Amino acid sequence: MQLARAIHFDESDQNVFANPARTGEWCISGGFEFSNWCEADLTGKQRQAFANGWLGLETSGRVTFVAVTKIEETELSQLTDLLAQHFVSVYGAPDLDAARPVAREELRQMQEICAEHTANTLLTVARDLSDAGVRESYRSIEAQSAGLEQFALHVTPED
Repeated sequence: MQLARAIHFDESDQNVFANPARTGEWCISGGFEFSNWCEADLTGKQRQAFANGWLGLETSGRVTFVAVTKIEETELSQLTDLLAQHFVSVYGAPDLDAARPVAREELRQMQEICAEHTANTLLTVARDLSDAGVRESYRSIEAQSAGLEQFALHVTPED
């Protein structure tokens, strides 16, 4: 069973998102946040979050890249409760019992996206507004093998 974690290669997410996700936190698409948005809502950092931000489940922050990785059932259960609480607190779901099935479905969809990829595959999301609402597409970048020479410093002692 796989899900995705936030990953950063530089500090750019700190600058482009109003609330950046924390490195290593579990993420989902989070496209539901934009379900009632229109073109006028897409300005500044909100536009960047809409255009290509994954949703971090702990911070509700956004991140550009996520990496596919294994998740344990107990972690998934905790994330379901965390997301359900988010739906109650932020979106006005009546209670946790009503929010849990929706949270489970969001996590199931993310698991489905991750299932077709090997561990450490990077994923990006792209969104646009259409007449039918928000449309999402995903891109994957397979993990590359790295040789030791890419990480080792080769020093030649000076005589």
